[in-house]
Amino acid sequence: MSRRRFLGKSAAVLATAGAAAVHAPYVIAQPKVRWRMPTTWPASLDVPQGAAQRFARLVEEMSSGRLTIEVAPAGQIMPALGVFDACAQGTVESFMGASYYWEKKEPATQWFCTVPFGMNPQGMQAWYFEGEGLKLWEETYAAFGLVPRPAAPIAPQMAGWFRKKMSTVADFKGLKMRIPGLGGQVVTRLGGSVVLMAAGEIFPALERGVIDASEWVGPHDDLKLGLQKTARYYYYPGWHEPGTTLEFGFNKRAYDALPVDLRRIVDHAAAATWAYTIPEWEAKNAAGLAKLRSEYKAQVEVLALPAPILRDLRKVSAEVVRQESEKSPMAKRVYASFTKFQAQVGPWGQLSEGAYQRLLVG
Repeated sequence: MSRRRFLGKSAAVLATAGAAAVHAPYVIAQPKVRWRMPTTWPASLDVPQGAAQRFARLVEEMSSGRLTIEVAPAGQIMPALGVFDACAQGTVESFMGASYYWEKKEPATQWFCTVPFGMNPQGMQAWYFEGEGLKLWEETYAAFGLVPRPAAPIAPQMAGWFRKKMSTVADFKGLKMRIPGLGGQVVTRLGGSVVLMAAGEIFPALERGVIDASEWVGPHDDLKLGLQKTARYYYYPGWHEPGTTLEFGFNKRAYDALPVDLRRIVDHAAAATWAYTIPEWEAKNAAGLAKLRSEYKAQVEVLALPAPILRDLRKVSAEVVRQESEKSPMAKRVYASFTKFQAQVGPWGQLSEGAYQRLLVG
């Protein structure tokens, strides 16, 4: 080997070794982080539970394995409705749920999930990122040591399963119904009795007559729970949940301890999960509705709530939402922001999507 070739090869080796030496401290300084994420959904619900699993995959892929998240369905690590407190206390680093489950801790939480006769999923997402929604949500959860992010949109929904036909708003009086959030407050105002239970508890409660009615989500997920075997009348539209947005919650200490790039990966993975869930929701519920109408047409009637009921529900909802907003200073601020933003985007929605849908029906 000539002296020139030898020196050239040696220089290349030294350069490679030098580069490795320079980057070695960086590699060593990047420890792997492991989080746990219990959810409020049973494993059978592939849309919400699948959204949590998709989020975890995205985070692991984008971080090259530096941050991994172990997703657990409801009941595996803790009861479904125990995830908020567990994450706030640092028992787990993250969770997935629905913010209206925590209204007894702070009434304002309900607006971040959905509002009766409120905005659709696109409007909700616009409020979070183009309005004050996410800022107010973060401020609300900061009191509990949590960082929230919008997760998966699962709306507009169905109005629910009923064991008897609904003719007037008076039929809500004495009705025992599983319905959370502000929609549940409306049913209570109409004389109904509201029961809050996790998804896995709905089937036996409705089948045994412990409750008379229950909303869950839409055809796909409701079929997964077997609700078509428990009640005959399946009503629409989901007046109570027009824009339901599920949530990811992160323990603030755990989130803040992440390097900046991992925090951004978590944020963008949450946004990507929202975007991927929209088409999945549409496709699976379309298939679910077709299945209901073909395979269960002898047992199930898919019915529209009568217009007078919807008019009365809208009137009562406006009163309930306003009164709920007076229960805490934060709820008052969130209500004002939500109402103002809905008034801003509403006219556009009526001219665009609303007018188009009316054209199709006509």
